[in-house]
Amino acid sequence: MTGVPNTRLSDLFGLANWSKGELARLVNRQAAAMGHPQLATDTSRVRRWIDKGESPRDPVPRVLAALFTERLGRVVTIEDLGFVRQKGRRKDVGTTDNPDGLPWAPERTAAVLTEFTGMDLMLNRRGLVGAGVALTAGTVLTSAMHDWLHTDPALAPDAPRQAESLPHAEPAGFDRYEAAPVGSQEIEALEHSVEIFRAWDAARGGGLQRKAVVGQLNEVGGMLAYRHPDHLQRRLWGVAADLAVLAGWMSHDVGLEPVAQKYFLIAAHAAKEGGDRPRAGEALSRAARQMVHLGRPGEALDLMRLAHAGSGDRVLPRTQAMLHTIEAWAHASLGQGQAMKRTLGKAEELFVSDKDDEPMPGWMATFRSEDMYGMQALSYRTLAEHEPSAAKPALHYAEKALELRVDGRQRSKIFDHLSLASASFIAGDAEQADRSAREALSSMNANSSHRTWDRLDEMYRLSTPYADQPQVARLREEIDQARPKKAAGTGRRNRPA
Repeated sequence: MTGVPNTRLSDLFGLANWSKGELARLVNRQAAAMGHPQLATDTSRVRRWIDKGESPRDPVPRVLAALFTERLGRVVTIEDLGFVRQKGRRKDVGTTDNPDGLPWAPERTAAVLTEFTGMDLMLNRRGLVGAGVALTAGTVLTSAMHDWLHTDPALAPDAPRQAESLPHAEPAGFDRYEAAPVGSQEIEALEHSVEIFRAWDAARGGGLQRKAVVGQLNEVGGMLAYRHPDHLQRRLWGVAADLAVLAGWMSHDVGLEPVAQKYFLIAAHAAKEGGDRPRAGEALSRAARQMVHLGRPGEALDLMRLAHAGSGDRVLPRTQAMLHTIEAWAHASLGQGQAMKRTLGKAEELFVSDKDDEPMPGWMATFRSEDMYGMQALSYRTLAEHEPSAAKPALHYAEKALELRVDGRQRSKIFDHLSLASASFIAGDAEQADRSAREALSSMNANSSHRTWDRLDEMYRLSTPYADQPQVARLREEIDQARPKKAAGTGRRNRPA
């Protein structure tokens, strides 16, 4: 007992609108359902948790996390409740400077992964997949994770071996795969499933397969509760990192922003556990892209500095190029034209220098010439709102990207059409903008990506000066009719003021 009120628990308790007696009864009932019928919580104990900062013993924190998750309709973890886990305790977890427990101890990654995915699945089942929490600021993430990312990975070759189950892999209580050792064939099947999910996401958006990816990740968390031979353990961590990135990207794609950020952090931890620093850096770059999309480019640059520095010296030129394109987009969002052009120049040099003489990791296989052009188009189109002359190169790169879009990655093609349309409006070519916007609009209802509608909203705003032209007026009317209800209005959804 600390004697200091647990403000985190108090805030969530207020949101849940329970009485202390009601919460005590719910804890006892939920604990019994989770296999702990002996638990007997009362009102005075709940009061001590909230007013005196008492930390209850296991399984109560997990029980409370489950209850608040269901009540509030979004994932609530043990750390969110203001409790420090009794296993794998770290001095820096739950402190004032580091309230979110970032980074968590290496032995806890599988437990965090399993708990978070389990609760995410529970919310999916109940149709309550909400995101009513704030994103952790990019500056907080970078300061908390900088030293951690530069330490040796947990599975370094000289790390001690353990034949038994990992000691700190706690059960989450929801949808948990029964921990058991797996072999190379099972891991190969998991790696193949990642490719299938990745292709589906690129073609159809993140909404349709998000639950399947989260469920697969939950199972992998259970597998990681056992310590396998090093070569298998590293591959399992790689699968976990890939699935967590996909879960994060799909969550971001449908507007579940705090959920997405958590998955990106889980991915970075999983990649580092497996000794794959470039993958950890790429996971953080996803969080940076998310920040730019949400109108927080300064925080994105903080994350990109960490992604670059923490990726190690085994980063392939194409991976470095991809990282630079995200950094360039952030500069463009800030109106920093010279910095954007300089960074895009580095990206282009690195991209063309890649000789394909080393095996390309699966997560980089989709960054091809058309993707490079697409990011150049997006950066110039974004800069064009600050410097209208940038619209011309934006048109050039968008057209080059579309020329090469011959595969099933429909979402990327929609983004390219929208970059072309937006740049055309800025350049004063309403006719070209109308054609490109209609190309995008014709595909959007077959795609589950909310981000495409966010970009369409940006283009809609840029069309306002031409709204009195008949063809643009008709386009705007068609967009208003086609826009999903969640995307109603012309401003960015879920964006900070």
